[in-house]
Amino acid sequence: MRRQMGFTLLEIMVVVAIIAILSTVVIVNLADEPGKARVSRAKQDVAALVSALEMYKLDNIQYPSTQQGLEALVTRPGGEPAAPNWKPYVQKLPPDPWNRPYQYLSPGQRGRYDVFSLGADGKVGGEGENADIGNW
Repeated sequence: MRRQMGFTLLEIMVVVAIIAILSTVVIVNLADEPGKARVSRAKQDVAALVSALEMYKLDNIQYPSTQQGLEALVTRPGGEPAAPNWKPYVQKLPPDPWNRPYQYLSPGQRGRYDVFSLGADGKVGGEGENADIGNW
């Protein structure tokens, strides 16, 4: 008489439980990735805008004023300080990852100028994805 080999119900339930635990861990870890990706993109955008501002200063001796703003990197600014050697430094200003404009202060509160995003919550301060992201 041959005995049939197979899995018992208990063995199948243990395997299903292990798969469920592993998939939960993976989903929890991946759920935070979009937030990290947005923060990373904001840091890269700020670095690119800082680089464009440095090129602006090399050509025009001064950084644009707060009133001229980051728009001075795209179109010739009016007012003071003048930009005698202006050229386009970026094609267009990117919005931050939360679809708001990047902020610019010159002189900045934390240095020569501040370029920053207010994070996911759009408010000053915060932690994690809500934290301000800037060139400081």
